[in-house]
Amino acid sequence: MAHSPALLEIHRQKRVPKKRNSMQDEIRKIIEGLGEDPSREGLKDTPTRVEKSLKFLTEGYSKNIDDVIGGAIFEEDYNELVLVKDIEIYSLCEHHLLPFVGKAHVGYIPDKRVIGLSKIARVVDMFARRLQLQERLTKEIVEALQDKLQPKGVAVIIEAEHYCMKMRGVEKQNSKMVTSAMRGSFLKDIRSREEFLKLASR
Repeated sequence: MAHSPALLEIHRQKRVPKKRNSMQDEIRKIIEGLGEDPSREGLKDTPTRVEKSLKFLTEGYSKNIDDVIGGAIFEEDYNELVLVKDIEIYSLCEHHLLPFVGKAHVGYIPDKRVIGLSKIARVVDMFARRLQLQERLTKEIVEALQDKLQPKGVAVIIEAEHYCMKMRGVEKQNSKMVTSAMRGSFLKDIRSREEFLKLASR
């Protein structure tokens, strides 16, 4: 027995899965929850902008260390300290989704292999552009470079201002957090460690 077009359309609609709420829908709900009107002139495009911003600030999830480094590891007979200072970092605290901003200092002692200068900054960015803790960020950078370079030693210091502490909570405007992670000769050899710390603090 043939079904009428109207009945077929009803069956078709039942089979279509319900569309999941997009990130923009959820952002509109947040705006409403704050007591604002997401349809007013100044806010109507805010969900789109916020989604784009969040995806940019967390694009590190879509990257991997091998793609970031590419082929930029080179054989080189150099075994002294290499230090890249004052690498700007911008990340989001995973507890409040508020930014923490600062600088990373990355040093390593090669074991016949060096990495392209810009790649160190790219590695820092890859891990920073995620929902993060500063402690974990520091550890992830040092472990990635240790794994890929197999150097005699690698060290990372990050100093950052956390807006979850500046803008809310205790509201301490001038506080900074400093974290460090060291591997290899920076742990075993006090002279290597002191050289790194001295140059990083200049």
